[in-house]
Amino acid sequence: MSRVVHPIETESYRILRERVDLSHLPPLSRAVTERVVHASADLAYVDELVCDEAALESGLAALRAGAPVVTDVAMVAAGITRAGLDLVCPVAEPAAAELGRSAGITRSAAAVRIALTRVGPGAVWVVGCAPTALVELLTVDAAPALVVGLPVGFVGAAESKAALRASGLPGVSNVGEKGGSAVAAAALNALLYVEEKS
Repeated sequence: MSRVVHPIETESYRILRERVDLSHLPPLSRAVTERVVHASADLAYVDELVCDEAALESGLAALRAGAPVVTDVAMVAAGITRAGLDLVCPVAEPAAAELGRSAGITRSAAAVRIALTRVGPGAVWVVGCAPTALVELLTVDAAPALVVGLPVGFVGAAESKAALRASGLPGVSNVGEKGGSAVAAAALNALLYVEEKS
């Protein structure tokens, strides 16, 4: 994706690279780590993020091929800065509330079920808010191209991310309770900003 980089972002990256050397990381893992740290100003993510280069390559290939992107909440979708993506986020739809009530699950988990009927296999899933959405994603047969699993919270966030890592699905996560919409969107944006290889 071609974009104009603001001087503030350039300076932020200069400072980041002055404080920590990530040159040992493979290119996509480095891009994701730097973008998450840039978005959060939290250097602890350097040690807490769990990236898999092959999974990131798979996710990037899917994005370049036009795969839909499913987000758990509108805040994550709003943070994704590339136009033209097929973004799916049904959590605010009345059907998600209705399904959640009837199935005895959270609205976020219900939205995962609804989204899956729309996108099928091969989508990129980005969870930055609701651990229950990530847990639900792990119970359905979504066959994702990539899961950005960075939900935040004291209840279930760390456990849901550990479950993602144990699932064998291609994913990005972090160890612990931190996360959130901004860092989840940043992780996806890192892939969207990677220039096409010649």
